[in-house]
Amino acid sequence: MQYRVVVISDTHGRFHPLYQIVEKHKQEAVCFLHLGDGQHEVEDIISLYPELRFYSVPGNCDFGAQGPMVRSITIGSKTILFTHGHTYHVKHGLYHLKQAARSQHADIALYGHTHCSYTEYDDGLYIMNPGSPVQPRNGPASYGIIDITDAGIVLNIVKL
Repeated sequence: MQYRVVVISDTHGRFHPLYQIVEKHKQEAVCFLHLGDGQHEVEDIISLYPELRFYSVPGNCDFGAQGPMVRSITIGSKTILFTHGHTYHVKHGLYHLKQAARSQHADIALYGHTHCSYTEYDDGLYIMNPGSPVQPRNGPASYGIIDITDAGIVLNIVKL
């Protein structure tokens, strides 16, 4: 089996870039994950595409948003922990995020907040920050794709 997960973060009120990403991947993605700071446009996407599996967490700029700050889902046999990242202080390192992911036996940890795209493999844990499709801080605008296959996990940063 192969599963594709599309990961977006930090859209900050900009609906059109999120819409374009969803349109591009709606046929092959098993789900979409939004890592915060874009709750309004996420709600708009969900209303436009009620048939899609779309999961999100609030970010530090999603004032008044409800929901857990960290979530876990299982895709295939892999557990994905995802959060915006501010509550794990990701701007100062990934130690707390990695500890949380390992304590929940996650295979993949996702975070946003920094607007910097990043991937890492650390002793059995895959880590990704998809960057931002609207306000990147370390290169081109971006989002992420995770492919989960029988052969393993592949993390990709897609530059816009």
